[in-house]
Order: sequence, then structure tokens, then C-alpha cells
Amino acid sequence: MTIANDAVTANNGGHALKRRTSHVDGFGTRAIHVGSEANADTGAVIPPISLSTTYKQDGVGNHKGFEYSRSGNPNRDALETTLASLESGGAYALAFSSGSATTATIVQSVGPSAHIVSVNDVYGGTFRYFRRVALETQGLETTFIDLENSDDQVILSSFRSNTKLIWIESPTNPTLRLVDIHRIVSLARSHPSRPLVVVDNTFLSPFYQSPLLLGADIVVHSITKYINGHSDVVMGAAILPSHHVQLAEKLRFLQNAHGAVPSPYDCWLAQRGAKTLHLRMKAHGINALRVAHALQRSPYVEEVIYPGLSTHPRNDVAYRSLSPHAKKFVDTLRSAVDVDGSSLESEGGFPYGGMVSFRIRGGASEAKKFLTSIRLFTLAESLGGVESLAELPAEMTHGSIPEAERALLGIGDNLIRLSVGVEEVDDLVKDVEQALEIAVGDVQVDGSH
Repeated sequence: MTIANDAVTANNGGHALKRRTSHVDGFGTRAIHVGSEANADTGAVIPPISLSTTYKQDGVGNHKGFEYSRSGNPNRDALETTLASLESGGAYALAFSSGSATTATIVQSVGPSAHIVSVNDVYGGTFRYFRRVALETQGLETTFIDLENSDDQVILSSFRSNTKLIWIESPTNPTLRLVDIHRIVSLARSHPSRPLVVVDNTFLSPFYQSPLLLGADIVVHSITKYINGHSDVVMGAAILPSHHVQLAEKLRFLQNAHGAVPSPYDCWLAQRGAKTLHLRMKAHGINALRVAHALQRSPYVEEVIYPGLSTHPRNDVAYRSLSPHAKKFVDTLRSAVDVDGSSLESEGGFPYGGMVSFRIRGGASEAKKFLTSIRLFTLAESLGGVESLAELPAEMTHGSIPEAERALLGIGDNLIRLSVGVEEVDDLVKDVEQALEIAVGDVQVDGSH
């Protein structure tokens, strides 16, 4: 096993920033071992929870690396070490009290009167921060653009001399649109303003996608979702590559100055969750693909949106975006044949995360009936936990977006978003099928009753 090496950089107004580098071990090995080395004092193989808010100094300024828990804490330090190792290409990681706090810190780091280019169907909380907070407090303007379908010249024409950030989500929420990250990075590098490319990698997690290897400057996560994976922690993180040490130090300074840091216990829980990330993401992906196939077969479904499906128009982009370890996983599955002779190749598609969206035949009435008829999928917001969830974006996660804008983004009253968990997949398929039968069974395929 090869453990991460830490190189301490200058202390920039808080806990000393460490460069976390990991070497040749596989994803699952790093998830379990990096940042979770046995305790030097007791030999405990699981890090203890350090709840102390302050730390003894043997002399003024003479301490063991920690002074005050807002600035640095052993559990947060351990989690950040793990995160930097898991996000391939990562060297610096910073954990925050939420994904929204992560966004706020990155945006505030660009200073006043700057400009951001954002994917047009960005997460509602990020949209709110750009439009309602950054604009009013920083004078920061944002241009929202379709980064999936717009040609190079359209995207380049949206850049300005003061463009500091390009904000990407891929897949987007909830329509799972795919942005070619490498393409956007190339456009950013070609422009005189050379904006930083930020990728929200929450939907795929570090297992399925590695944006830093595609050239991104910062990767952000809502740790609340897949990385923690058990729906009991709210947290966010930013991960940067080794050549962005100055930017990492700036974000570390802001992390300490703002104080939007996670608790030691939450860090301990998130690190525990991360240890099984590789196992959970494989199960999420396999289950989601099976559910997507079942939805495709149903006469009660108009459209299934899952980039891993071979019928998805951006399926090739999805495959190219896979991290090296996910591609190995997918290729191994494709060559495997089950005892009944079936295979991924014969069924079509590959696992690509656990999120599936679909349009049910009918409208809001049928969608709501489906959501109250499901038994194993819980009607709730959020995603990425071991349990399966379902929601109606038009009235829940994206209800604050004006109806006309929702329509342009394809978020209609019949669009349902599923977060497919790791339960037995046959049970999940049966649950979806019986709920569809209840919701739309009395409506013929042509829409007549």
C-alpha cells in the first residue's frame, strides 16, 4: 500500500495548507486507507473523534499542528486528505459546512465586479447565489448558457475580459445533460481572460468522473450526497490540483475567515461513508441501468433520461467522460455474461451513476400519483444515499424557477427524478412498474381514457 505524502505550505491565516499526494493504489484502496492511518498513540485503526475546540501549546506558537478547531481539526484534516486522494489529480482539499458554503467561498474568491459563465440549468441553490447574492454583494454578473449544445463561437462570445469562472455541472440536474468538460477547458484556455473552470461533480462522484484529469481547475462536491452516502451529513468540499497552490491557500484563508466549517463528527461520518464509495457507486450504477431499462420497456413512460443507455444521444460523451477506474469497471462488466446468457452489451448501455429521470405519460396528476404509489422509493428531495428517492423537480427542487424558464430547460410537470439506491434491484424494478400501473394504467398509450 502507498500512503499519501503531506507537504505543508505556508499558513495563510488558518490551519496550514497541506498538499496531499497519493500514488499508485486503486480507488477503493485509497478510500479505505488514505487519511485513515492507524492512530500513532493508541493503534486504533479508525480515527477517533476529536471534539476539542482548542489545543494546548507547549510555548507561544509551539503546538502540534492545531490551535483552534475552526482553523483546523484532526477529523477535518483526515477527511480532506481522503478527498484529495479520491478525486484523481487532486492535491488540495477543503471541506465546508455545506455545498452552498463551498460555492459561496469560491465565488467570493474572485473579488468584486467579475463575470461568471454558468451552464444554464445549474443547481437551484447555485443559481440563487449567482443571481441574488453575488450580484447584490459583489456586483458579479452571470451569463447562463447551454454548454452542451452551443457551438464554440457562441460559448466564446459569452466570455468577457473580466470573466473569472466557468461553472459546469455534468450531468445537470434534473435533465442529466452532459457537458464536454475537456472542450470547455480548451475554450477557456484559448480566451485572453483565461477563466477558471469549476466542475460540480456531485452527481457522478469521484468514482465515475475525474474532472481534474480533464483539465478542470476546481472540483466541488456536495458531500451530503454520494461521498457520505447515508443521508445523515450536510457538507461540501472543493478539490484542486497541485499547480493551484496559491488558489488553494486563498480558499483556505477564506474557509478560516468565514468559519463555514463542518463539525468533527460530521467529518468522521463522511470519511466513514467514503470508505465504501467505490462499492456503493458500482451498485448505484448497475441498479440505475436496470431501472432505466425497465422504464424504457414501459408503455406508461414517454422518455427515459440516463446517459448510460446506448440510446441516449450523448452516450459516447458519457463513456469518454468516465474516470480511468470507472472505465475499467464498465469494460469488465461489458465482457461479463450472466448465468442466463445476458450481458450489458446485449441489453445496451453501461452504469453511469445512480440518477435517472423520466417523463411519465400524462402530466402533474399522473406524476404525483406515481410518487404517492411507490413503496421503496421515498418521496423526498436530495440524492445519493443508500436508499432510493424520487421527486417532482417542477414543484420541489426546481419550484423556485419561473415556469417559463423551467419549460425552456425541459423541466415539465411530468418529469420525475429518481435517485436509485443500492437495494435489491429486482425489488426496485417491481416497485417502479407497479407505481406506473397505478398512476397511468387507466390511461391508454395514446392519452385517451
